Parts: sequence; C-alpha cells; structure tokens
Amino acid sequence: MDRLGIVGAGKMGTALARAGVAAGYEVEVAGSGPSEAIALTVEVLAPGAVAATVEEVAVFADLIVLAVPTHRFRRLPRRVFAGKILVDAMNYWPDVDGDDEELAAAPEGTSTVVQAYFPDARVVKALNQLGYHEFEESAREPGDPDRIAVAAAGEDREAVRVVMTLVDRLGFDPVDGGPLANGKLLQPDGSPYAETYSVAALVERLGN
Repeated sequence: MDRLGIVGAGKMGTALARAGVAAGYEVEVAGSGPSEAIALTVEVLAPGAVAATVEEVAVFADLIVLAVPTHRFRRLPRRVFAGKILVDAMNYWPDVDGDDEELAAAPEGTSTVVQAYFPDARVVKALNQLGYHEFEESAREPGDPDRIAVAAAGEDREAVRVVMTLVDRLGFDPVDGGPLANGKLLQPDGSPYAETYSVAALVERLGN
C-alpha cells in the first residue's frame, strides 16, 4: 500500500503527512470541512501531500490514519471508512477533550470505542506513542541502535502487518502489539507514551 490517507490537519496530521511523503507514500490529508479550507496549510506544512475531504481520502487510500482530537471522531460518518485499515493515533486527554464517560471508562481501551463507532473499519491502535515532533526528530534507518519501537495492536492480523510496515517505513521499529484491547497499554495512562522503548522492552511491556 503506497497510498496513505490522514484525517486531521493539525500538528500531528501535518507531521505525519511530511513523514509519509518522505517515506515514499502518496499522501492525502483531510480536515473537518472542504479541502480548500486546509489547502494552504497542507501546501506549506506538508509539501507533496494533497488536501482532500474525508470522503475523498476514504476513496483514495486503503490505509488511513485518524489523527484528530479524540472528542471529534464521532463527528465523522460511521460508515465512511468501511473496509479500510484505520490507524487510531489518538489519545484521550480530559483537559482537551472534555469529560467523556465512555472513553474514560473503556475497560479495553479507547480504540475499542473507536472500533465500535466505525464497525466496518479495520481499526489498529498505533502511532499514538509518539509526539508529533518525533516523526521527524526520532526517525532512524533500520538497524540503528537508537531506533524507537512502536507497537500496532488490532484484531485483524493482516491490518496489523500493514501498519507495522507503515511504522517501519516511517523510521521506527514495529512491534506486534497483539489484540486491540492491548491498545490500552499504549494509552497515556501507565503506558509507553512519552517514553522510548526498544523492541525487547516494548514486547515485555505488552506481555507478548
């Protein structure tokens, strides 16, 4: 899959777009409205990527990263990502997203809530371990001893493998994070978030 869609045109989305273009992907980026509203932002902050609508991104790519503030994912059409691999790169922050009882109390992590909302998508939790600046500052070539490990957790094994390839191409060591419920271990609460892990340390963290 050499086409990458990104939903979210903020700092995270544009950083991912730059990293995706550098990794050789064709990239389309969508915001919350018409493509014209983000065209200049994408042109300046992610040269080589193309501004689009959410619906256009869903047609363009089979691999899509969801990089919007977490409280906004429910504003998207439930069926728009049907059949697509949807990378949940979001983190729930009450200070930013407000109090959300469903997300805060999700016993198997917020990605299971995302999967329930998008029932036809192939949701994989990944890339949320990294701050937006790390996609450029911390990317390394394969074999580099300083390469950061990044996990991908999901029920669809093929989708997980595709996302692991994305992680590798972006410059990080991919780790199979197991089932989607393991995404809870990748969330900010008591997780690898804001820490860097080797492959061995992250595998141990996930209990794989």
